[in-house]
Amino acid sequence: MPSPDLPAPAPFAPVRTLAVTGGKGGVGKTNVSANLAIALAGMGQRTMLLDADLGLANLDVLLGLSPRFTLADLVAGRCTLDEAIIEGPAGVLIVPAASGRRHMAELRPIEHAGLVNVFNDLQRELDVLVIDTAAGITDSVLTFCQAAQDAVVVVCDEPASLTDAYALIKVLARERGLDRVQVVANMVRSPQEGRALYDKLVRVCERFIGDVSLNYLGAVPQCEWLRAAVQRQQAVVRAYPGSPSSQALVDMARRVARWQAPTAPRGHVEFFVDRLLRQGAAA
Repeated sequence: MPSPDLPAPAPFAPVRTLAVTGGKGGVGKTNVSANLAIALAGMGQRTMLLDADLGLANLDVLLGLSPRFTLADLVAGRCTLDEAIIEGPAGVLIVPAASGRRHMAELRPIEHAGLVNVFNDLQRELDVLVIDTAAGITDSVLTFCQAAQDAVVVVCDEPASLTDAYALIKVLARERGLDRVQVVANMVRSPQEGRALYDKLVRVCERFIGDVSLNYLGAVPQCEWLRAAVQRQQAVVRAYPGSPSSQALVDMARRVARWQAPTAPRGHVEFFVDRLLRQGAAA
């Protein structure tokens, strides 16, 4: 207990958290995650990017980084969370995962919850946490989406992408209680195509789910500059800031920066929940 003669330490500010997911692989969720995080950091937001694709991680490859430790080392007790963090472009803090570690892909639900709870002890001031999840509807994907303030579902103009996005939203709504989902249309040929993709997803969700609200975060156009940035292992918002894809991603980051931070715990596994409890106690 702190001495009565000393002021209590100031509580950390709440952290906005968003989990970027997509149902199926190949829709570009990792690119969206990385560029959103780096764009937010470039705006002065203290941003952390978590690679939560536990079995097939590739954020470090995408950004040309060589981490010493990963989440696999954290789970094995070889490092702390703070030791696993590396600094990326624009000062974004990155928590890398390992690729090709089967035991990481097979963690139990209680271990996924444990990874979320590890963030309660992180002694760093943050404004935003961006989580890049795995593909599919595995327990890790559902847990990280539920533990975030917002789930961002990335879709592209393929029947399988829309079908899998709908399936993911249905499971999140019915099994994890999510009532709000942000949607990003990726690799679109025009703004109209992006809006049409969103409208398709809204119609099917309204018809078959009903109890979930979909919000349109924006669209990322097909762009050769984005492909070139991937080849250079750089974020397009840094490598080619004037490109159409970069401008679209920066616009999305501005919208995310305006989102209100959480003010109270929601009663389940949640990132930084201890910070919310301390904030409430201070208030």
